[in-house]
Amino acid sequence: MTLLRLSTLALSRSRFALSPLAETLGSMMVLGRPCTDPWLASWHGRHHDAFRAALAADPFAEGLVRLVSSTKWLPSHVVNPPQGGMRTTLEDELAQVTRATDEEVRAELAESVAHSWEQHDLSWLTGRGWAARTADLLASTWKAHVAPDWPRRRALLERDVTYRAGLLAAYGWPRALQHMTRRSAWVGDDAIRFSDQTFPDRVIGDEGMLFVPVSVLSSGTWLCEAPPTSYALVYPARGSAGGTAGTRPARSLERLIGAGRAAILHELEHPATTSELTAQLGLSLGTVGGHLAILRDADLVVGTRVGRRMVYRRTETGRLLAAREEG
Repeated sequence: MTLLRLSTLALSRSRFALSPLAETLGSMMVLGRPCTDPWLASWHGRHHDAFRAALAADPFAEGLVRLVSSTKWLPSHVVNPPQGGMRTTLEDELAQVTRATDEEVRAELAESVAHSWEQHDLSWLTGRGWAARTADLLASTWKAHVAPDWPRRRALLERDVTYRAGLLAAYGWPRALQHMTRRSAWVGDDAIRFSDQTFPDRVIGDEGMLFVPVSVLSSGTWLCEAPPTSYALVYPARGSAGGTAGTRPARSLERLIGAGRAAILHELEHPATTSELTAQLGLSLGTVGGHLAILRDADLVVGTRVGRRMVYRRTETGRLLAAREEG
């Protein structure tokens, strides 16, 4: 197994971040193969054919996507730690991608081939400027297949961070990291197991590390490295990128308390802020705030302040009422 070793200071300085690049890379992996997650079927069905057609027209893109989708070693130039925290932009991340030299790209791709569970060669690696060509592929994938859905995905990612930040404030990092991935676990007092594979342990410096949720993956994780100081662990966010907000069928709960308030109560299966509910449900901020006030007065939801955010969750009464519909 492979461990991330953190000092007490590194833990205290660790934080969450968003990465449009990681979201795009994960989307490429999913679109490059048949869909296996039912909750992604709708999005996959809308985008798969166009994505595959684009790959068929570009051997470099097709070879790269096939390789990153079937290896335990992602090339480092596409997995840089995000530098902008929760406000990281794709443009800034792509600028990092393009800094890699052709020699560095070839060496990393060869490492990816060595750690793949499929047969690969690098015959598609022709010409020069491979980092720039990789950035172009990521940019086009973002524009066509991720950006139209980014506001909703971002809300889902922020919701995951809100949830884990609440656990962190109340219980510390071990609880916040619980079930982050299928393989991650706290080991002793100063280490996180992030892989069952046998790679060298990483020692995280005093600047701490980043934890980066991605919405399009149901499993799997990867480590972004820029040693000696910068590390980020990408993990699947709670929830799905493939769902469509606001499409629950009319049921008795909707007739009892109204469709808008019922939708909010359903969404609060996982705690969320007003702005996260607004983005997820496609309602105005005022509408969501009004519904929450009524639900709060009815003792169906309760708000808890986490830092600067007010996070809402179901009360036990709200949970039981919603469970009658969800079950």
